[in-house]
Amino acid sequence: MSTPPLLPVGLDLSDKEVVVVGGGPAATRATAGLLDAGARVTVVAPGVVPELGALASARALTWLPRPYATGDLAAAWYAVAATGHAAVDDAVEAEAERERVFCTRATRPADASVGGPGRVVLVGGGPGDPELITVRGRTALEQADVVVVDNLGPRSLLAGLRPDVEIVDASKLPRGRAMPQEDINAVLVSRALAGRRVVRLKGGDPFVFGRGMEELLACAAAGVPVEVVPGVTSAVGVPGLAGVPVTHRGLTHEFVVVSGHLPPGHPQSLVDWSAIGRLRGTVVVLMGVETAPAIAAALIGHGRAPDTPVAVVVEGSTGRERTLRTTLADLGATMAAESVRPPAVWVVGDVVALAGPVPVPVSAGGRSSGE
Repeated sequence: MSTPPLLPVGLDLSDKEVVVVGGGPAATRATAGLLDAGARVTVVAPGVVPELGALASARALTWLPRPYATGDLAAAWYAVAATGHAAVDDAVEAEAERERVFCTRATRPADASVGGPGRVVLVGGGPGDPELITVRGRTALEQADVVVVDNLGPRSLLAGLRPDVEIVDASKLPRGRAMPQEDINAVLVSRALAGRRVVRLKGGDPFVFGRGMEELLACAAAGVPVEVVPGVTSAVGVPGLAGVPVTHRGLTHEFVVVSGHLPPGHPQSLVDWSAIGRLRGTVVVLMGVETAPAIAAALIGHGRAPDTPVAVVVEGSTGRERTLRTTLADLGATMAAESVRPPAVWVVGDVVALAGPVPVPVSAGGRSSGE
């Protein structure tokens, strides 16, 4: 048997009728992803877990409190077989085949023939929209026994995982609760040495302020095989989605990406702000919401013009995305007036003044990366 797929790539489920047969944890995971995709979900099950019951009470979905019956998929555009009972799930799949309805079986066990030693895959999940993860990253998730996920990774993808997959929440909240990096390394190594396939799901790209190399080195020191799956970094992807290129022919021949988690002058900062201020090209700042006023002052103090255009993209690639345009001199005041909170990416340079039309977003799901 093959590993069951995640929720389908490329299918527009917005306002589509979807039937989930089953009321347990597997149905809950599938339903969360379907609702996030904008589907109209009907759950068919004699009983449901509290999470599904709460969604039904809130009218986020329709619950039919009875066993599955032939004909339940008559109006469905997509179906999920998630009872865990082979005969029932077989019947759901058979009806879907007859009715030509897309169908996922969410409770099929992993392929026992895969086997082999444990390994770790460091997956860049992209800037937030779950459809911006790479094909290789999505395949790794389908094959995972354990997923260690950050808060800023595309968490809606967890909805389509097998019910037996262990999910470890590493949090990594901006300026908030987070699992210590040493503990994350220990989880990756211990699960892999136990023979399990481990996916470390991160926002953006693992090697762009994502501490991916630290995790790779910890695994390598323990003799654990590691694969790196690059992701779309928010440093380039988020401005691009907002219509701001980081380079433009005849305007700039350079761009630099800077971590703003420490302000200029901090004893632990490794950034040469005097050199950054002298650049003519584009400056992209990640993790720089709280430090924005200090960084702007440093850039101006080292030569950047106060009226240099700045774009601030908040929660990029999600349905909550918004873009603010201001100047370097007014950056701090603009952020305060607009109550900007992480995650946000801000871009300094003449490219911001191009102000082209904002491209149509891929979708409205997921969370923005905090790279």
